[in-house]
Amino acid sequence: MVLASGFYACVNKENETRDNAIDSTLQTSATAILESKLAELNAQSGQVIVMEVQTGQIKALVGLERKDSADYQPCENFSVQQPTGLMQGVSLLAALETGKVKMSDRVNAGNGIYVCKGDTVFDHNCHRGGYGEITVKQGLASGSNIATVKTMENAFGNNAQAYFDVLSKMSYGKPDSINGILQPYRITEKNITWNCIGYEQLISPIQVLTFYNAIANNGKMVQPQLYKDSVVVINPQIANKANIDSLKLALAYNVTDGLGQPAKSDKTTVAGKQGTIIVSTDNGNTMYAVEFCGYFPTDNPKYSVVVSINKTGLPASGGVMAGDVFKKIADYINDWEV
Repeated sequence: MVLASGFYACVNKENETRDNAIDSTLQTSATAILESKLAELNAQSGQVIVMEVQTGQIKALVGLERKDSADYQPCENFSVQQPTGLMQGVSLLAALETGKVKMSDRVNAGNGIYVCKGDTVFDHNCHRGGYGEITVKQGLASGSNIATVKTMENAFGNNAQAYFDVLSKMSYGKPDSINGILQPYRITEKNITWNCIGYEQLISPIQVLTFYNAIANNGKMVQPQLYKDSVVVINPQIANKANIDSLKLALAYNVTDGLGQPAKSDKTTVAGKQGTIIVSTDNGNTMYAVEFCGYFPTDNPKYSVVVSINKTGLPASGGVMAGDVFKKIADYINDWEV
């Protein structure tokens, strides 16, 4: 069994007698699923975290990275932060909170290239002519950066600070620490055009999972727990219940009809969001994070899962690559519980 050794190294001796939340069987299986995908993609590293929706208990905490050898070894740092391709769902909830946009609103993604305040935003299908006019819901399901940026413009206008205020009110980026080892989420530059699609920020997968877990939990954000302690509430209601319900429907639609379809399971109902983002361009090599974060079953969520894989070069697809890992873990948990 591969344990997250670095995570536990910082835990005080007094915690050794507490009841560990990690399930060893699930940990072993999630490790094997992730390792197989990393080898298939020739990826550099990856994380899988499985959390109970209502309690925040972490049932599996897997991190693997390629070191000197070709083999994957347990990673020693779960607090590594980078941009995230999973920001579109977060931004859309912030926009819904203003009351100025709805899922049924239409936005024009055009030909997939949008010049905005001196910045140029691209959609992944710009070489095929873009998405044209679509609904906000379709924009989420198609992973359209342009639809997200234009929705933020409709919601916040020229008041970019209002967007960041809503993120703070929703407790995005929490927790600041778990057993003293997570770093606080950081915005490196306040630029709503790039922030709303995941750039100009540094966040860890477990912090992203905490937010999506709150969506699954009808707005109640709970602290991720390594031990079977009492539930710690970070924010009792991150957003309006009706807006959370709208986003949940869109996240379910994304898996049934959108680019999240590779995460679809025959054994349980799934809702979630995929993402692909550039995390570095060192030495001319572009490193991508391919991610999927979601929960199941959709009508009464019990587990939330984040999958984050770092790989060099194309192809890079959060739906196809990370979504497949999510599906296999959801299938395993469904069989495991039966």
